[in-house]
Formats: sequence, C-alpha cells, structure tokens
Amino acid sequence: MTASPLEAFAAHLRDERGLSARTVASYRRDLEAFRAFLGEAPLEDAGRQQVRGFVGHLHRRGLSPRSIHRSLSALRTFYAYLIRERRVAANPAEHVPAPRQGRPLPRTLAPEQAQALMDGGPSGGRASAFEALRDHALLELLYSSGLRVSEAAGLDLSGLDRAGGEARVLGKGRKTRVVPVGRKARQALEAYLPARAERAAEGETALFITRRGRRMSVRAMQDRVRKLSGGAASPHTLRHSCASHLLESSGDLRAVQEMLGHANLSTTQVYTHLDVQHLAAAYDRAHPRARRKGSQETGSDGESED
Repeated sequence: MTASPLEAFAAHLRDERGLSARTVASYRRDLEAFRAFLGEAPLEDAGRQQVRGFVGHLHRRGLSPRSIHRSLSALRTFYAYLIRERRVAANPAEHVPAPRQGRPLPRTLAPEQAQALMDGGPSGGRASAFEALRDHALLELLYSSGLRVSEAAGLDLSGLDRAGGEARVLGKGRKTRVVPVGRKARQALEAYLPARAERAAEGETALFITRRGRRMSVRAMQDRVRKLSGGAASPHTLRHSCASHLLESSGDLRAVQEMLGHANLSTTQVYTHLDVQHLAAAYDRAHPRARRKGSQETGSDGESED
C-alpha cells in the first residue's frame, strides 16, 4: 500500500535526513494544519492560492510572523520533496510571502536616565583625571550627536568644528555627513581637549585617545560606555536614545533621519545637498542637551528639568 504524502515525507525526514523526532513532529503539525485548512482537497492538489489563503488564516488566528514563517518553510520543504518524488510538478509555497517579521525596538534610555548618566560624571572605577575628562566627552558626544561607535572611533580632531558646533563623520558606505554637537557636548569636549593635547602621541589625529596617546578602538569605547553606565547602556543605546528623544521633542522625522544617516535615505543623497540650517534649528529646539538657557521652562538652576 502506497504511503500517504505526509507519511512518506515524515519517513524521509526521519530516515534520510536524520532529523529528530521532535523536529519531525513539528513539521507534521504544520502540515496537518494545512491539510485541515484544505478540507477535502488532497495535499497534492493545493495551489498558490490555497497557500496564500492558509497564510491569511494563520494571521487571522493571531499567530506571530515567526510562526507563520515556520509553517511556510515546512510547506516549501514538503512540496520540494513531492517534486523530487514526482508527485507534484510545482511548489505552490515557493513564492508566497509571509508577514514581515517586526524588528525588535531598539533599547533606549529614558530622558532622565540619560540626563543622570551625563550629569553624574564618569565613574569608571580607577579612571585617571584624563580618562574621566575623555569619557565624559565621549558620552556627551555619542548622546548629543547620535554617532555610531565606529564614527566616534574614526573621528579626527580635524573633523570637529568647535566654533560652528558641528562634527564631520564618516558613516556607513563611506558617506560623510555633518552632525550638530550640542552645548553640553561642546563643554565636555572643551574640558577634554587640553588634556588630550598633553597626552596624544606625536602625529596622532584621533579625537578620542587612550592613556597611551593612541586612537581608541571601537571595542574600547564599547567597554567604557558599558562600565560607566553600570551595564545599562552601550554606544548603540545612546545613539537610539538620541534619536528617540529628539523625535519625541521635535516630531521632525526627516531631520532625525538626516542627522543619524539612516540607511533609508536615498543612496544618492549627500549631506551637502540637505538643508543644514533646518537640521541645526530642529536640533537646537529639541535635543535635551542642546537647548539654550531661557529657551524653555527652567528649574531653579536655570537648566531644563527634563
């Protein structure tokens, strides 16, 4: 007696591919659900429309995109096997799209957490006076300007426009962009730069350097931020916090995208073609570390309470 397609497939998974009983059972559950969806129609007769309907059925039942992807994968594997066995001529699941799997939301600090991290000052254990100044400037710049850690590590002293309050960084795809540097970050950098000048090795161009006077690596920056925040933040956390807080305050999505150099900007667009004045104005209005005294309600010390 000829085995049913489902039984033959299960035997193939178990005997030929050597999959575990648990994995085979998982395949069977997904395929049994599809067979139940088809009703009286044989599995061999299913077409693309039936598979699409099945995906919609799973979605309406509230299954997660991941679960639907798994079920579609099981169907594709099953029909690929039936093609090999010459039971069907085409794979009806081959080009059926699954719901997009949502990307996890990036981790961010609350504004008060970011403020506490910046204002609390570096606490890196046995950090020297030089390291304390450098680490404070690094934290402020990462949060102020939303830099990728690779951009901060690659930033040269010449890329910092102290008078203009801007920094020129090399981002993904080797694209250069100019980012605003907020008032708090500028203050921290001004405090750090004299110490850097004394410590830097001859010919060193990096803005952020180690105790030995050489450029800080990406890994070193990551380690410092994690240590200074007690494990609560990474450079990426500060970048996302910058974007989140700026967007919450300004509502100007385009300005945030331009500032951070997000990949969904046109690949042909270069920063010099953007409205830099608009971006700088949006930044000054919105970023909690860039606001000018007197431009908003202040606390007893004249600074923003948020």
